[in-house]
Amino acid sequence: MADAGASAAMAEEETKPDAKTLQILRDMANRLRVDSIRATFASSSGHLMSSSSAAEIMSVLFFHTMRYKQEDPENPDNDRFILPKRLSFVDVATGWLGQGLGAACGMAYTGKYFDKASYRVYCLLGDSESSEGSVWEALAFASHYSLDNLVAVFDVNRLGHSGALPPEHCLDVYQKRCEAFGWNTYVVDGRDVETLCQVFWQANRVKNKPTAVVAKTFKSRGIPSVEDAENWHGKQMPKERADAIIKLIESQIETDQNLDPKPPIEDSPQINILNIEMISPPAYTVGEKVATRKACGLALAKLGHANDRVIVLDGDTKNSTFSDIFKKEHPERFIECFIAEQNMVSVALGCTTRDRTVAFVSTFAAFLTRAFDQIRIGAISQTNINLIGSHCGVSVGEDGPSQMALEDLAMFRAIPSCTIFYPSDAISTEHAVFLAANTKGMCYIRTSRPETAVIYNQQESFEIGQAKVVRHSVHDKVTVIGAGVTLHEALAAAEDLSKQDISIRVIDLFTVKPLDTATIISSAKATGGRILTVEDHYPEGGIGETVAAAVSMDPDISVHQLAVRGIPRGGKPSELLDVFGVDATHIVGAVKRMLLN
Repeated sequence: MADAGASAAMAEEETKPDAKTLQILRDMANRLRVDSIRATFASSSGHLMSSSSAAEIMSVLFFHTMRYKQEDPENPDNDRFILPKRLSFVDVATGWLGQGLGAACGMAYTGKYFDKASYRVYCLLGDSESSEGSVWEALAFASHYSLDNLVAVFDVNRLGHSGALPPEHCLDVYQKRCEAFGWNTYVVDGRDVETLCQVFWQANRVKNKPTAVVAKTFKSRGIPSVEDAENWHGKQMPKERADAIIKLIESQIETDQNLDPKPPIEDSPQINILNIEMISPPAYTVGEKVATRKACGLALAKLGHANDRVIVLDGDTKNSTFSDIFKKEHPERFIECFIAEQNMVSVALGCTTRDRTVAFVSTFAAFLTRAFDQIRIGAISQTNINLIGSHCGVSVGEDGPSQMALEDLAMFRAIPSCTIFYPSDAISTEHAVFLAANTKGMCYIRTSRPETAVIYNQQESFEIGQAKVVRHSVHDKVTVIGAGVTLHEALAAAEDLSKQDISIRVIDLFTVKPLDTATIISSAKATGGRILTVEDHYPEGGIGETVAAAVSMDPDISVHQLAVRGIPRGGKPSELLDVFGVDATHIVGAVKRMLLN
């Protein structure tokens, strides 16, 4: 009975903290305001006004509700917190607004379904960023997957970057929207620490639904003549005024005490996602025809047997990307994200935080352009995430130009420290998947729709940044560089040219970034300084440009480029490769012209 009484007392303390605790929470909120003023003044940058509106929310969350170890911010058992600004306890740099909730969904999904642990996830959103469609993609995702370990707090301070928002302080608008998406929703006064303590306590006891807390706040709260005023977003205070405001706020602080957070419940499983090894060599035979998109799906399923922390996310394209093979073999580790690519990438970012999973995002490469902001923020966060883009180039064929990714290499080449794999057959595809799983940072794997012949044997080894010279002789006149479907066109061209006593060297890049510059230059010097690149991609930002940049300092090397120019149309893959000048016939013609010149 004594234990039951003690538990009841603790529960009462959590939902209704005593007057002293409440005052300390109010005082800590004011200290946060003071710190915000000092920090923004010292850096001549920041968002003092927004920070002031959320001070009570932050105080209650960090010093009353959340469970974590202050001395160990990345402890896997800690509760998670997501904010569009960067702190030691914030796992993802969400950058421009609208991405935090999706990342929080990934953390909550991992906690509920993979870790099966007690930690909870809290995400603070501004009312401005709720205009972003990605927020509502995340709301739908969280509800669909019953993420009852997730709490989203809407800091409704009425004002945006440049003026008032349409709903202003009509909290019922936000409430109805959240409830329509299936969220358990509370409307509160965001300045009332006692009410905040109570609703967060209630949220912890809700089952099978995520919780939204819609909090009415005031921008620049506690700052005379500025509170709830427009046109102060991102602006700094003059030093004299800042000092006076600090004195005013400090005069309202009644205690000099702090509160220590409650320790986390230590029930996250110990995992290891390092040094994942192939369970067996690739099983393909030379000459066998397999689409690299299918080989990728098979490789993912195989990787899933090698490590039980490998997960795959897809955006309702699994029967075309062949990620459904992974789903059939590992259904508990497949996340269907539906047609919401921005949220899918954000969810993957959340799943990979604190090294809890090895995540692969799979969809048509063209659809990843929708999520470029999430991808670039993932790079800024230095996250380990793997993206697979299928249906690349005009070789997609009859599906038409909307499905043809012709700018994806340019997009991912622009991402710092992103490794780009472009496999040309089933063997190299399987190696690309396993290498990506063991590579730090972001990886992109470009796969193709058509079936292509296996050109490598089962014992072939592959390394990042190491190209393959797949055809060569001492009589080679031109170095032809391809990848994916164009490598096979280059090999076909080499056969045709050999019948005319013209020998060419053929290189398979394997990784577009990092580029094997040494192999390219040595091959170019062996072939009279002549390089021909051929790619199923626009010329801007593709293989031709990266090769040209790599050899630009050598005046004895010239680069000629075959690429898709102009807007494509639907048709048979072979016809389109011909129409846009990247098939074997056009390679033969280009080689002859180079030799004439």
